[in-house]
Amino acid sequence: MDSLVIVDAANVVGSVPDGWWRDRHGAAERLRDALPGYAAEGLPGLVPPPLELVLVVEGAARGVESVEGVRVVAATGSGDDRIVQLVADEAADRDCLVVTADRELRDRVQALGARVTGPRAVWGRGRGAGPA
Repeated sequence: MDSLVIVDAANVVGSVPDGWWRDRHGAAERLRDALPGYAAEGLPGLVPPPLELVLVVEGAARGVESVEGVRVVAATGSGDDRIVQLVADEAADRDCLVVTADRELRDRVQALGARVTGPRAVWGRGRGAGPA
């Protein structure tokens, strides 16, 4: 079974002060568009291919659509709560990595057996260009 990688969109987008707050929906779309290559190529040093990528959006980014290689899940409430629920529901029998810098969220998903890494794992290389 493919590994599961869950990306905390609000936290990853918010990790770079590039004006994302003026267009939260557009910022989430740019992040989504940077992710598909990882589904086939993996996250070097963290998750080998193939993997399932899930981008969790909330608030103004809720209308962001899925694309090939990236399933977008809209949180109806807290994005953190939705991520924890996804880990609980979908990661029981497979490797799961959550991409976030949120300390409380990291603790919550690690308690369920997920691994964690920071935003640079998906957003640092090529700044939106996806894997090199």
